[in-house]
Amino acid sequence: MTGWVATISPDATVKEAAQMMIERRVSGLPVVNRNERVVGMVSEGDLMRRTEFGSVARRTPWLQRLLDSGARDYLKTKGGKVRDVMSKPAITVRPSTPLHELARLFDEKRIKRVPVVDRGRLAGIVSRADLVRQLATAPVRPAARTARERKLRQQVLDAARSSGAQGLNLNVTVDQGVVHLWGDVRSRLEQKALLRAVRAVDGARMVRDHTDVIPLRVAADLELL
Repeated sequence: MTGWVATISPDATVKEAAQMMIERRVSGLPVVNRNERVVGMVSEGDLMRRTEFGSVARRTPWLQRLLDSGARDYLKTKGGKVRDVMSKPAITVRPSTPLHELARLFDEKRIKRVPVVDRGRLAGIVSRADLVRQLATAPVRPAARTARERKLRQQVLDAARSSGAQGLNLNVTVDQGVVHLWGDVRSRLEQKALLRAVRAVDGARMVRDHTDVIPLRVAADLELL
């Protein structure tokens, strides 16, 4: 799962949800109340239904449709709260949920991501992409080795946080001491700092960097909303 989760309040506006999705480069957000309880999910699909795009071609990317003048005016004039468009109740899983159950859930519910809840509080989020990465880089192995790799993964996540990199959707998979880094970073400098911190982790035999550098061009986009 991805531990760095962008969340939104049920009292936030539809426009704020759209802005956060653009900033975080995600297509869905857990909706969390003041008690840090997950009360729903808001996705690009929820926003698309909210903005009533009518006959706009379905093949057009959702963000392009969102920035369409008609949709932009609708958002400005109608506003609306996240609580009005979110999907509820939220479908959630636990940190201990087996991967095969997660795959079945994605298939049966036709969803792309699901919040991970531990003791009633949001602990992370896991997406179809996270599942595919894990299956691609970590074939089935003995439980003892898996436990060691869980510990190494946590050490790598801690090192990534301490590096100062303000990455987007950063995640880690580990396979026999080989660390795979995924997600987006905001600059080459952040990417170098992240790699330096992770390579210093004891037990990280090799680090394979799959991150992309995505400079922030959000401000220009947000002016259109």
